[in-house]
Amino acid sequence: MDSRTVLVLLWMLLSSSTGIKLDGNGYVDITIAISSNVKEDSTLIDKIKDMFTEGSIYLHQALEKKVYFKEATILVPPNWSGVKFDRASTESYEKAKIRIDNADSIEPYAHQYGECGDEAQYIHLTPNYLLNDSVIQLYGPRGKVLVHEWAHLRWGVYDEYSETKPFYLSNLRPAATRCSNLIDGLFYHPSADGSLQLCNIDPQTLLPTEGCKYFPNKNQYTESSIMFMPSLDSAITFCRAHEHIYEAPNLQNEKCGNKPTWNVIFEDSVDKDTLPSLKPMQSSPPAPIFKVVQREQRVICLILDVSTSMATDNRILRLQQAATLFLREIIEDQASVGIVSFSTDATLLSRLTTIDSESTREKLIKLLPSGANGWTYMCKGLDLGIKELETDNGNALGDEIIFLTDGEATDDINACSQNAIKSGAIIHTLALGPNADKLLEQMAKETGGIYFSPNDQITSNQLMDAFASLTLSNGDYTKDPVQLESVGKTTSDWFNGTVSVDQTVGNQTSFVIIFQSQFPSISIQSPSGSVYSETQMNHDPFLKTVTLNVPGTAEPGDWKYSIRTTTLQALTITVTSHAASADVPPIIVKTRINQQFSDGTKPLIVFAEVSQNYRPVINAEVRATLESQSGSAQELRLLDNGAGADAFKDDGVYSRYFTKFEKGRISLKVRVKNQDGQARITVQKKNGAPYVPGYVVNGVVELNPPKPQVSEEPLEVGSFTRTAIGESFEVAFTGTAPPNFPPNKITDLSAEIQEDSVLLSWTAPGEDLDQGTAKSYEIRWSYDHQMLRENFINGHVVNTAAVLPLEAGSVEQHSFNLSFTIQNGTTLFFAVQSEDEQNAKSETSNIAQVSKILPDPNPPGISNPGLNLTVLVISLCVVIMVICFVVAVITWSVRRRKRLG
Repeated sequence: MDSRTVLVLLWMLLSSSTGIKLDGNGYVDITIAISSNVKEDSTLIDKIKDMFTEGSIYLHQALEKKVYFKEATILVPPNWSGVKFDRASTESYEKAKIRIDNADSIEPYAHQYGECGDEAQYIHLTPNYLLNDSVIQLYGPRGKVLVHEWAHLRWGVYDEYSETKPFYLSNLRPAATRCSNLIDGLFYHPSADGSLQLCNIDPQTLLPTEGCKYFPNKNQYTESSIMFMPSLDSAITFCRAHEHIYEAPNLQNEKCGNKPTWNVIFEDSVDKDTLPSLKPMQSSPPAPIFKVVQREQRVICLILDVSTSMATDNRILRLQQAATLFLREIIEDQASVGIVSFSTDATLLSRLTTIDSESTREKLIKLLPSGANGWTYMCKGLDLGIKELETDNGNALGDEIIFLTDGEATDDINACSQNAIKSGAIIHTLALGPNADKLLEQMAKETGGIYFSPNDQITSNQLMDAFASLTLSNGDYTKDPVQLESVGKTTSDWFNGTVSVDQTVGNQTSFVIIFQSQFPSISIQSPSGSVYSETQMNHDPFLKTVTLNVPGTAEPGDWKYSIRTTTLQALTITVTSHAASADVPPIIVKTRINQQFSDGTKPLIVFAEVSQNYRPVINAEVRATLESQSGSAQELRLLDNGAGADAFKDDGVYSRYFTKFEKGRISLKVRVKNQDGQARITVQKKNGAPYVPGYVVNGVVELNPPKPQVSEEPLEVGSFTRTAIGESFEVAFTGTAPPNFPPNKITDLSAEIQEDSVLLSWTAPGEDLDQGTAKSYEIRWSYDHQMLRENFINGHVVNTAAVLPLEAGSVEQHSFNLSFTIQNGTTLFFAVQSEDEQNAKSETSNIAQVSKILPDPNPPGISNPGLNLTVLVISLCVVIMVICFVVAVITWSVRRRKRLG
């Protein structure tokens, strides 16, 4: 491996996964994107600026004056026309880390599903949240709420409150799930008429019954914590070890192994190497610098390699097929497209041309290169492409390049790559084969582009998938193409399948069949039984493609295709569509890997998010295929079960660890279907600032207005299919075999006392993370949460000799008898470690707490500590008054006797 390759791989390993950077004490390269769904309103821009200006002060205060918001760019939609904005460069809605869009709920949140310390995907805010000042009473100052969400986004910490477990037992008394331990408040049950009742206690659990709410004192004597409740005036920093509540059943403890928020920020986050040594600022931070930009119609230049090596493995033909799909089905109307080819020299095949008709599209398709010969002078191609992009307005700022090549550069690409990056264009790079230059990924990374590395296997259809995914969304997904199917097969017989068209898609639906050698017989049947034969399809014998463009809106239901060949050959089918209605966003799928480069030291996780208008689609069947350059493939069934690699159950994000990888570039493809009718669209609470029902002010509860209600009834989806690809990634571990990983950490251990036995439940881990079957379990218990957390090996051992681990993902339930009688009022803590065949042990599980409580036939109402204190003070005052009165009477009596004597 040469020195330049080593440097590029090192850069890939060390670079942040977002465009945000810490420049000195200030965060820069922050993009705030407003969706095209949002109605034009200049006030919204002012509100965004106000929020970040206020938030910068809170951020500076929260982290010991170390950091602030220095520079931010606001990307407004292309359809806003009231003001002339600067031209956007590499900013885009999909790459923005703060997104403004309409949604069912007004609640601000961070879209977060990674491991503790990993950056979240983005912060979501609605226009109503920013424009309606009444929300400040419900959630707190917008600037402080922004810091709450920023901590999710940048540092990968989690919430310290819990909506599902708002209370827990502390020394057999109910306590609010919170941080810091100094937070005070009262427990009440708000009635429908607005009155407050004392909360009842469940005799089985000693916890408040459903409907009980915790009302914090408006004025607290602690500065923590923003991650608990940013609406508290006193909450201006994050919880540290001395005030952290390790037993509280919140996500911060669950996801971060009971680690305090402050420790995660300084020890585990993307800024862990900078923050500890960063010196506090000597003065208040300056106000952030804002830039407001706008993206116009897309301007794209295809820069295509036609060197000699492109003639091998039908690469030049596959280039034509994929680029034809892009020009015919993917690129939107009114976009401008130019075409450049390069080998020994660069050639301008088409000037920038506005796509205004089907005939224009076909003219561009005819200009695609068809031959391959010469050397690979990449810089000549890049330079000519950028020069053509500059012809429309004098620069390439905000334009796009689709750069496809299959070999190592004949020239020094490093000499021109920096100029290409500095041009301001977004560069998407497609690296065909194993020899493509590794700087291609760097160019895509630094310009906000997408990097793909398709292999030469025809049936993988990867090049078609790559071109189909080269969209640039403005947040309105009704305008973007949706890939329903992409599959291939080598056969000398039938190639059959079903594509389910749901009611959210159907416009501009096309079936593209590619054959390797001989024209096959093809029929496609609609759900109602109408059959489309070859005579109704467009044939291109030169490109070896057959296309069916379904007229109008495709009928919802199962479309069946039947393809037959008598010659052994590779066949593929690609199906794309658009939204059926401009008012209903389609179901979409996005997939990614958690690392673009892996040296094998950290597990790889595959994610696939299935959603409709920000709402999760659950219970779908999701399968990922990870394919190397050699063509070897691994298939994974991704799960949304909240165990193993999956952070949250039923959040529409399906996940799995990927362990059986090999060296080199690997491509990721996901297929999603709901052909058994089990999938549902649902609503799930995201990680974000909590709604506060009210506060205690001078001992009296002051209620806030109710939170706007959102329907939480799951919606049926109907049958659908989707296909999506993620960016390619690189694996370069040492040695000849991938590393051995231990079983994954168990994160859902629960415990229940049944007379004198304890029932433990958890989701089974695997032999390697969440794959296979673990060898054994080690279960320990203690009376002391801290001891078990810090010294698992010193806990009391539970006999697990009879427990044989089940396959990963299975539900484990086992009952154990301890060596003593469990007395009423006893609290026990349990934890588990798993072991594999190589004796590698997992991390210690979450700690399950359980108490034995014999029901009280007359359970008392909850006792508010604030009220108890008031009663105590009044009682003490009465006692003192009585004592003083008695002393006064005795003194008067003694003096009187002396006088009489």
